[in-house]
Amino acid sequence: MAASAEQDNRRGSLGRTQTHHVEIADGERPFRLDRGARLAPVEVAYETYGELDEGAGNCVVICHALTGDAHAAGHHGDPARRGWWDTLIGPGKPVDTDRYFVVASNLLGGCRGTTGPSSVDPATGAPYGLRFPMFTVRDLVEVQRALLERLGVRRPLAAIGGSLGGMQALQWAIDHPDELGAALIVCASSRLSAQNIGFSAVARHAIMNDPDFQGGDYYGTGRRPAHGLATARMMAHITYLSAESMRTKFDRRLREGRSPHSMEPSYEVETYLRHQGEVFLERFDPNSYLYLSRVMDYFEPFAEVDVAARLRGSPTRFLVVSFDSDWRFGTSHSRPIASELAAAGTNVRDVEVASRWGHDSFLLDVPEYHRIVAEHLTEALAARLS
Repeated sequence: MAASAEQDNRRGSLGRTQTHHVEIADGERPFRLDRGARLAPVEVAYETYGELDEGAGNCVVICHALTGDAHAAGHHGDPARRGWWDTLIGPGKPVDTDRYFVVASNLLGGCRGTTGPSSVDPATGAPYGLRFPMFTVRDLVEVQRALLERLGVRRPLAAIGGSLGGMQALQWAIDHPDELGAALIVCASSRLSAQNIGFSAVARHAIMNDPDFQGGDYYGTGRRPAHGLATARMMAHITYLSAESMRTKFDRRLREGRSPHSMEPSYEVETYLRHQGEVFLERFDPNSYLYLSRVMDYFEPFAEVDVAARLRGSPTRFLVVSFDSDWRFGTSHSRPIASELAAAGTNVRDVEVASRWGHDSFLLDVPEYHRIVAEHLTEALAARLS
């Protein structure tokens, strides 16, 4: 199950890793979604790093954000192209693979090996497209729990995630209050603002109104809503960066040889955003973007009337982290999460970390943030072993 112990020339980094696949539901045992629909088969793509201890008590679950996947650390053959959270996961890093058994999977509804809109519907023999059933953050958690059961883990030490990943860690702790030793909720929200819903609405509009969207049935036609998806990614990427980080990276620098009096891209920031949109097309499915962004819109766990009662007495140690330059899911989103958890009597620590990099800070090497994460996991492991 574990990734290769091979080390590359980057100290503290994993070497080559591999994505695995497992079926967690089939026609005889379909997966029942939160809203009642049944789905089968359900396949999950996942990676593991480190070794599971004898008591299966050292498992840390990595919950990815909107456009992430199972490949969180190490590389698949090219050491220069590493997993999306390689800054955090590896030997001696905050999620230390010498101490923890780390599991990262592609989410339900994704497009990187886990069943989603691009998967074939056995009832029709064609990809689901927009006929894929709607699902919730709760469903994302339950698919991961089913995967862990296959791996021999019933009580993970911790679940950690940023953005949509943090939402999953929160939902997991609410639905299964005796299961997690720790929940690390990083730059997340428990109730999207109208502004955030608006950003996602514009992104979905760009995709669905692309002439090549074809009602979501673009698979196999030789045409896909590439322009719409690239536009959605470009706009979203702006919200992941702070004004200071954009000023530091680009300011108003003109591209070499470009005139400032042209409708063609003249500024470095324009070229950068176009590049982000283009490379995104290589790895992501437009329908998955629609579904996963909508899941975030509807997430509102504390609206359920019995949440405080479910959490009361929970042994889970909560860490809620925000970054002072994050204007997408900043401290104004994290503080209400911490307040609700504190009101329920849980053990919760709320920390705002200084960083110039905005929402993307959770993916970067921010020393104070990494120190806090490492400390929280160490405390959770010590509590479980005591």
